[in-house]
Amino acid sequence: MVNLLMPGIIALTALWGMVKRVDVYDALVTGAGEGLGVLIRIVPPMIGLLTAVYMLRASGALELAAKALGPVLELLGIPPETVALLLVRPISGSAALGVGAELISTYGPDSTIGRTAAVMLGSTETTFYTIAVYFGAAGINKTRYAVPAALCADLVGFAAAAFAVRLFFPV
Repeated sequence: MVNLLMPGIIALTALWGMVKRVDVYDALVTGAGEGLGVLIRIVPPMIGLLTAVYMLRASGALELAAKALGPVLELLGIPPETVALLLVRPISGSAALGVGAELISTYGPDSTIGRTAAVMLGSTETTFYTIAVYFGAAGINKTRYAVPAALCADLVGFAAAAFAVRLFFPV
């Protein structure tokens, strides 16, 4: 039954278009063309972001930042071991998943650090990627207050994730 879900949706969409007397194939081709245009505007910012993530990792800057931010995070109730996740998550979702998987495999899925990492991954966004994609697709060049506001929201998400884990999974 589940295997028929996508073909069913496609068939219903085609039937609906026929009932409304819409040239479904032409609409499909037009939409695909517009999608390629969006892709052309999105790819350059994505390449820049991925390059920046790899440069930070290779240079060791990520580890230095983790050591510097550790004491401040302890005051906020965030495990210092999650610093790499905090720094990478706003930049790259795939890198953040890698860091999260590493934390979970190192400390265990039922540890406070593993649970906090998992909740952080689910409660925050890849801020720079999202801003680059959506603002790039809309043709907006100046982000103004969007980046600081989004980073503040990420910080709140990280702190709330750590608080929720401490609240629902007390040690």
